Amino acid sequence: MGFMLIGGRHWTGGYNYLLNLVQQIDRFVPDRIRPVLFFGDDLDHEDVAPFERIESAEVVISPLVNAARRRSSLMRCLLSGRDPALVSLFGACRIDVAFENAQFLGWRWRIPTIAWIPDFQHLCLPHLFTRRSFWQRELGFQAQVRSGRLIMLSSEDALQMCEAHYPGSRGRTEVARFAIWPPARPSLADSLAVAAKYGLTSPYVFMPNQFWKHKNHRLVIEALSLLKARGHRVMVAASGRQLDTRDAAYFPSIESLVKERGVSDEFRLLGMLPYADLAPLMRASVALLNPSLFEGWSTTVEEARALGVPMLLSDLDVHKEQAGAQAMYFDRCDAGALADALMALPQAPLPDDALQEAAVSEVAKARSKAFAQRFAEVAERAAAMG
Repeated sequence: MGFMLIGGRHWTGGYNYLLNLVQQIDRFVPDRIRPVLFFGDDLDHEDVAPFERIESAEVVISPLVNAARRRSSLMRCLLSGRDPALVSLFGACRIDVAFENAQFLGWRWRIPTIAWIPDFQHLCLPHLFTRRSFWQRELGFQAQVRSGRLIMLSSEDALQMCEAHYPGSRGRTEVARFAIWPPARPSLADSLAVAAKYGLTSPYVFMPNQFWKHKNHRLVIEALSLLKARGHRVMVAASGRQLDTRDAAYFPSIESLVKERGVSDEFRLLGMLPYADLAPLMRASVALLNPSLFEGWSTTVEEARALGVPMLLSDLDVHKEQAGAQAMYFDRCDAGALADALMALPQAPLPDDALQEAAVSEVAKARSKAFAQRFAEVAERAAAMG
């Protein structure tokens, strides 16, 4: 099965999704799928190395999949139906099924293909997209549907939206709910030491979301302002890339709002963090917060589930599908509702509990195995479609 880097070099979520997927294939279904990763020679070796360490995976380095070539390759696929160089590359590697995301391989592409569509944000929040970016996404999805791809989605919520908006996809949609192998759960003492490194010495809520407009940081700031006016102090530690490529003014506006509301001590900006620090910071928090206006299938929610960390989530249908009774929910458009929910959280992180942690880990492992097996079923259906 052939994979290319998901979404380009700078989408951390896409990179982590692919790495996790291939790791779970290797762990649970190596007898059903042999992953072949096609990476450009423009990638840093440190980005490629984790895939090279996966026993059942093969890594192919080729300038044909460089980021700089993607646009011209896409134009060939749209205009003539395929990119002959990619056809030859995949053929030489004897690929039976291709995995396609954000890179349409063409309407004359003859290899059975799974098109993974992570979400339909442009349909739900069209005002966050320029006219050009909206139609780039929309026409890309239309092309995948009309080319007879098997469409893979991450939730029943996305499935319903796909089949309603793209009726041609009906009968060719499958759901594979993303899950992660549980990370080694750090002790509370070790986690608190990592938190202290960032100046987080008081109880805090952790919000590891990129600073994109749909992540709804403004609501959090308004809720903290309301709480401060009531005489309550709650700290939210916000990490993530401080740039929305669709709106460069967004993060500066967040900084201005923090100062205007006087909550610089309550809303801590941590910036981009080493991945190794995320699990300890989540573990040391009183809860994970995701106030998003839209999600496909949240990686941060999945990580919190795997660690057994309490969760406070916006009232999205997909959040409820993902976390169920394991989370508290609030109206994503109501700062007062979030303020009340923040006050209802525990006042300290959960203590170490070996039995409870083992139970949480076993459930997470079972979800991870189910994800790998479900993905294998989707891949086998795609192969059978010919």
